[in-house]
Amino acid sequence: MDAFIAGVKNGFEPDPEENIFASVWKQYERVIIESLVVSFGLDFIKDQVGGDVDTVHNVRNLKDSDGNIIYKNKNNELDYKNREKYDTNAYHKDSRYSSIVRKAKKEFVESGKKMDDAYVPGNKIVPYRNKNIPLGQQAQLDHVQSAEEIHNDPGRILAGIDGKELANNPDNLRFTNAALNNNMKEKSIDEYIEWCEKNPDQVKWGGKEGEPLPDEVKEQLIKEYNEAKKKNDEKINRAYYTSKKFIKDAGVAAAKKSAQMGVRQALGFVFMEIWFTCKEELQALPNDKSMGDMFNAVGEGIRKGFKNARLKYKELIQKVEEGATAGVLSSLTTTLCNIFFTTAKNLGKVIRNLYASIVQAGNVLLFNPNNLLFGDRIKTASVIMATGASVLLGTLVSETINQTPVGKIPVVGAIVCSFAASLVSGLTSCTLLVFLDKSKFMNDVIDAMNKIPTEVNNYKEIADQMEKLAANLANIDYEKFKREASEYQKFTDSIIKSKDDNELNGVLLAAYKEFDIKIPWEGDFDSFMGNKNNRLVFE
Repeated sequence: MDAFIAGVKNGFEPDPEENIFASVWKQYERVIIESLVVSFGLDFIKDQVGGDVDTVHNVRNLKDSDGNIIYKNKNNELDYKNREKYDTNAYHKDSRYSSIVRKAKKEFVESGKKMDDAYVPGNKIVPYRNKNIPLGQQAQLDHVQSAEEIHNDPGRILAGIDGKELANNPDNLRFTNAALNNNMKEKSIDEYIEWCEKNPDQVKWGGKEGEPLPDEVKEQLIKEYNEAKKKNDEKINRAYYTSKKFIKDAGVAAAKKSAQMGVRQALGFVFMEIWFTCKEELQALPNDKSMGDMFNAVGEGIRKGFKNARLKYKELIQKVEEGATAGVLSSLTTTLCNIFFTTAKNLGKVIRNLYASIVQAGNVLLFNPNNLLFGDRIKTASVIMATGASVLLGTLVSETINQTPVGKIPVVGAIVCSFAASLVSGLTSCTLLVFLDKSKFMNDVIDAMNKIPTEVNNYKEIADQMEKLAANLANIDYEKFKREASEYQKFTDSIIKSKDDNELNGVLLAAYKEFDIKIPWEGDFDSFMGNKNNRLVFE
């Protein structure tokens, strides 16, 4: 439970241009995939040099004697060869690029605000074109990692990301003086610094012509480039290594090498198939479905995913069942399915806590009553729903799986139990997100709110109205519902501020007590589990 929430609260920077629901979904998927790769040792596929699967590293670095990229998948090779020709106008006239320029110009005209020159420390520049202003004092918006470099990057093309989207993300844009920007043109930072050293008489920085590029400017150029490229690479890696294209190729490669694979890695591919099938089932749901329908869809996704894995990875499945007890995977799948099917049947027992977390997250995402910055807004909403999901199911799952045959496999069993908790917490969080986005309940709440006159920007009032309407539509006592929604916010704040796993675990155990959910052991967990006569009791 705490592993999933710890992953959700760390290491993600959402794109402000992206749909907020898509951003939260990516946050959950990132944690699940990272947990999958680390838990089951699947990083041997992602990080290998050579091998049977195209990777971002390989397509950037592996070339034959003629300098051509070595591809494992011919379709990926065709995608690269058939890429569009680079068009500088398309990149510089893109709406994302233009909007940042317009905003800067407007701020200068209205308030005289000047921009910091990102590459020349201490230099102030004016974001406004004017013949009377020297080029060294005029601002231009620069692609830190050049647009041409991004456009022709084999890694970007492999991941299927639009070049303009990557190049014109705020992470890759900096204001610098027009003289320096025009001097760099489409060169990469390394190319520009090398060019400056070879052509000192043509160097222009800060409007100064023919002067050597100072070391502090070189250092700043390299620093900004490294930071921008790191963030772009993170987006490329996340897009490619969570894509169906990569998973399919990796599965084929793994099947060919199944004799060399251990039970641990083979189980990883089974779980990978389960995740992607559940994802498809959830995302294919039409609008106006109930929460029960959504939990049933996840349960059906687990069943289908296991069936798909049996068909696609026949040799891998045999490897698992040779190295363990026959039927362990069927037992594991049945247990996971029953968790969601049972939850769907017994929603009455948990609906109040679920709705409290959903409505609280909805307030943050849709109305932002506390005026959070975009990244904090996504993180807060993500943690609220993840907390609701994990408090409901996450901790119980790990111990439930521990009682199945797969949980008894030495070493591997502990890994499966730990990952299963993250998987179930992640799937439940994704279910709550889909419910918030598509459900009849939420549509009814929004429709009712549209009929209530409110001041245009009074988001606090709107958020309060949403809680009241949600409680009425769900037939829940409003005052109690409001207290529980407030508790989710309190626990979310504590989770985000927690410094380590021990502190996080304490926060989550406090949540169990606050929501009156009985923990299935007594006293210290390690001591309790150390007595073979003790049994976990789930109520």
